[in-house]
Amino acid sequence: MAAETSLLNLAVYDADGQTVGAVEVDPAELGGKINRQLLHEVVLMHRANQRAGTHSTLRRGEVAGSTRKLFRQKGTGNARVGTRRSNKRRGGGTAKGPKPRDYGYQLPKQAVRAAARMALLSKLQDNETVIVDSFKFPEIKTRLMAQVLKNLKIDGLTCVVGLGKSDIDDKQTVYLSGRNIRGLDITPAAQLNAYTVLRPKRLLLTKAALTELCKSAKWK
Repeated sequence: MAAETSLLNLAVYDADGQTVGAVEVDPAELGGKINRQLLHEVVLMHRANQRAGTHSTLRRGEVAGSTRKLFRQKGTGNARVGTRRSNKRRGGGTAKGPKPRDYGYQLPKQAVRAAARMALLSKLQDNETVIVDSFKFPEIKTRLMAQVLKNLKIDGLTCVVGLGKSDIDDKQTVYLSGRNIRGLDITPAAQLNAYTVLRPKRLLLTKAALTELCKSAKWK
């Protein structure tokens, strides 16, 4: 895909849903282009790393029962059988069943960081990102966060909220006000990755968080 060259002009809203300004983002700061194959591979990596891998089945050597052959091979008129532990019999072991394992793996850091920038650029280009000037809650109340989402017309949609370092004073208040809202995740912007950006329907960033993501050395 060709690199995006024109600046992205994004509206900035306040908590009441009113436009209070605008911010420009240079796509070049986010790589300028989107490689869907790389995004796919990085998302698979993040999902694989989340797998618990605690599944376990009992093999023939682990189930209860004698290892004696049930009856002789020939002369009985029955089909030949082995032990009671055979996977062919009820209560027998599982043939080649799963055992606990670690599904995690890591792609090169540069590829993971590039995918994170691409994911953010994709959200910006698809108008699935909402920018707010800041969050200022006088108290910890779920209804305050719910009202902000309603004002921004993203209530009822899965959403991740990214907070910048300058929002750290309000982080606890914002987090506690939004933790009971279904489909809403609140996280520091520095902890966002390609999967957490792409998964929700909307990405809600403070102005400080957007600046941090575009300038952060961690994402470059």
